Amino acid sequence: MQAVATYSGRFVSLVKLEHTLFALPFAYVGAFLAVDGAPGAGDLVWITVAMIGARSVAMGLNRLVDAGIDARNPRTAGRELPRGLLRPWHVIAFCAAALALFLVAVYQLDPVVRWLWPIPIAGFVIYPYLKRWTWLSHLWLGAVDGLAPVGAWVAITGELPWQAWALGAAVAVWIAGFDLFYSLFDVAVDREQGLHSWATRFGEVGVFNGARLLHAATVVLLAGAGVRLDVGLFYWLGVAAVGALLVYEHSLLRPGDLRRLDAAFFTVNGIISVVFFAFVLADTF
Repeated sequence: MQAVATYSGRFVSLVKLEHTLFALPFAYVGAFLAVDGAPGAGDLVWITVAMIGARSVAMGLNRLVDAGIDARNPRTAGRELPRGLLRPWHVIAFCAAALALFLVAVYQLDPVVRWLWPIPIAGFVIYPYLKRWTWLSHLWLGAVDGLAPVGAWVAITGELPWQAWALGAAVAVWIAGFDLFYSLFDVAVDREQGLHSWATRFGEVGVFNGARLLHAATVVLLAGAGVRLDVGLFYWLGVAAVGALLVYEHSLLRPGDLRRLDAAFFTVNGIISVVFFAFVLADTF
C-alpha cells in the first residue's frame, strides 16, 4: 500500500494535477452557457473526467518528450523523470490509462465528440516539440487549452455556435498570455539549449507587450461572447472581475523585477478561472 501511495503521489506531481484549475472552470462555463442553465449532473461528471484524462495525457506526454531538456535545466532537474523517480515506461503506461479514461468519458457525452476527440490529442502530441522549432508554441498551447469550453459546449449540445468559439478564443489568449510570463523562468537556459520561446525571440519587454495584448483580447472576447448570449448582470460583473484581476496580475511584474512571477502565474490565474465561473454560476440561478 505504501508503494501505491508513493507512486500515486509521483504521478500527481508529474502532471501537476492542481493546475487543472486553470482550464476546468472554463469547461464548466462552456457547459452552463451552452444550455443557458444548469447542465445535467451526469454531463458535468463526464466533462470533469474527460478534462482530467485529457490533461493527464497532455502533461504526461510533455514530461516524457522533454525529459532530456528538463534534466539540463536546474529549475526542472528535480522532476520525476530526470531524477529517476519514474521510468519512461511508467509514464507511457500512465498516459495510456489516462487516454482510456478520456475515451470512456467521451463516449458518455454527445455522439459528435466521438469523432472530434482526436483533435485535442493531436494538439497534445505536437505541443512539446514546438519549442524546438518556433516561438509560437505559446499560442499553440493556448489554442489547445482553449478547447475546454468549446469541447464542453459541443459535448452537451452537439453544436458549435460562434459564441462557443469566442469563449474558447478567450481562454486561448488568456493562457497564451500567461505562458509568455512562464517563459521568463527559463529564458537563459532556453537560449543555451537553442530552444525557442517568446522570451528568447523578443526579450523581456516583448513578453510584457505580448502578454498585455493577449490579455486585453481575453476581456474583449469574453465581452463579445456575452453580447450574443442570454446573460445577465453577473456575467458582466465576471468579465469586469477578469479584467481587474488581469490588471492586478500585470501590476505584480515589470521588466527587470520578476520577484512575484510565481504569484502572478500560479495564484492569480487560478483565481481568475474560479472567479469567472462563480459569476457565470450566479448568473444561471
